Amino acid sequence: MKTTRLEAFSDGVIAILITIMVLELKVPHAPTWEALVPQLPVFLTYVLSFIYVGIYWNNHHHMFHLVERVSGGILWANLHLLFWLSLVPFATGWMGENHFAALPTAMYGCVLLAAALAYLLLQCAIVRRPEAGARLAVALGSDLKGKISLVAYAIAIPCAFVQQWISDALYVAVAALWLIPDRRIESVLGRE
Repeated sequence: MKTTRLEAFSDGVIAILITIMVLELKVPHAPTWEALVPQLPVFLTYVLSFIYVGIYWNNHHHMFHLVERVSGGILWANLHLLFWLSLVPFATGWMGENHFAALPTAMYGCVLLAAALAYLLLQCAIVRRPEAGARLAVALGSDLKGKISLVAYAIAIPCAFVQQWISDALYVAVAALWLIPDRRIESVLGRE
């Protein structure tokens, strides 16, 4: 099976997720700066989540440049990733509406951790494919950024109940880590 349907479906789901998140932003009823202040936590969580969803879309797009055909295992692994990404708008809204309270902040981390694990499973499903696996394995290398992300999420979740600001800082730090362009897949494609 070609990758076109998987990529088109994934793109559609991700577009819908971003749309759902932006619809959570409520328009203030007063034309003043003070009217925007109550919306600031919701806006900040939207920005962070938009960046995360964008990072997943970007990396997913690059990764599938190495894949010519998909298997049933890849399809299910991709759906597993999309399931966890589909919870990002809920976790985003809950954390923003409750001004970064402990439980919503921890739940946000759980969703990010689960999405990262699902992405790792998708990578593993692709690596097992003969036509793309070796190329992706070479591109990933030791996948230090992926490992750092998983550890940061695992630390951030319990920190939400002790020092919530540490969790928020870790979420921002991981997003910043991935905003730095990752040229691993591009370098493999450039050598071919």
